[in-house]
Amino acid sequence: MDEKIQKDRIRGSLIGGAIGDALGYPVEFLDSAAIQRKYGNAGITRLDIRQWWRNEDNSAEKAWISDDTQMTLFTACGILNAKEKGSTPVHSICEAYIEWYYTQSGRRNKRFNECWIGDIPELNQRRAPGNTCLTALSYIMAGKNFHNNSKGCGGVMRIAPIPLYGVAQGRISDIDAIDRLAADAAELTHQHPLGFIPAAFTAHVIYRLATDEHPQKETFKNYIREGLESVQQMFGNHAEEVGQFIYLIKKAILLSDISTDDVRAIEDELGGGWVAEETAAIAIYCALSYFENFEKAMIAAVNHTGDSDSTGAVTGNLLGAAIGYDAIPQFYKNDLELHDVILHIADDLYLGETTPYRK
Repeated sequence: MDEKIQKDRIRGSLIGGAIGDALGYPVEFLDSAAIQRKYGNAGITRLDIRQWWRNEDNSAEKAWISDDTQMTLFTACGILNAKEKGSTPVHSICEAYIEWYYTQSGRRNKRFNECWIGDIPELNQRRAPGNTCLTALSYIMAGKNFHNNSKGCGGVMRIAPIPLYGVAQGRISDIDAIDRLAADAAELTHQHPLGFIPAAFTAHVIYRLATDEHPQKETFKNYIREGLESVQQMFGNHAEEVGQFIYLIKKAILLSDISTDDVRAIEDELGGGWVAEETAAIAIYCALSYFENFEKAMIAAVNHTGDSDSTGAVTGNLLGAAIGYDAIPQFYKNDLELHDVILHIADDLYLGETTPYRK
């Protein structure tokens, strides 16, 4: 693939995920009826820069990202640190997550201080961090063995940098290795099989979309089916959970062809996205339904009763990998918090190394 196209796809996936996150963040804890009362019959359609939920008369001028994008950026730094330090990727990703944990507590730790983004003020603010992530990381830091049996979406919503790093310049050609690393990164905090199997699947599909020079809706479906076959082979020891996941993803594919009501399709058939398999299914539904319309896909992904920022983030990761940064509407980019930082990290993923950031 041409260098320019490849960089554009990596940028598109990372920025697309952040846009979906920021669009869904203000409505994450609202049901669909409340969203419509707040934003009108169409729901939220543009990034909201007012920060009304803070109960302050304050415009931030940019739409905030949530913990989803925070952890995604730390995933990126972790995998880049692994190459620079010569450590295993999952070890460095775990250390990066611990560094994120300290940003949420308002203090830094000299031992975990290798991600330059840890000094960015916006990444030191609590943006509704997941309790499962915080608790799991606290156990890891204490050296305690634990098994939380959680299948929350906190694992799948942050793994996009792994396939994007692998895509860049053909750095990792073994897609199974990418899928496995994404699952391992998710399993650090979410240890139910359905907490990490969707991460492997999502990484697989992102990788395929980002390496397809001219992706079409039908080839997207083929990548989805291929991803399902991959997790079926990789996680044969979790056959029951894999079967449940396959059933839900296939339902999302079918609904994308026949549904005329996105809210009903999501809420009645796919769930709220609070757990990882539902997040992945909702993202597949929205990205397939509006494969050629990023704006409509984003609107569908967040205007439902459920974990709107996470379903928006994964939808943006998928569709951004397919269409690239340049095809994303400019009004989303203009209002996105940390746009330039995210773009810089996307370019670092392409290069495979951390480079100095200048405002």
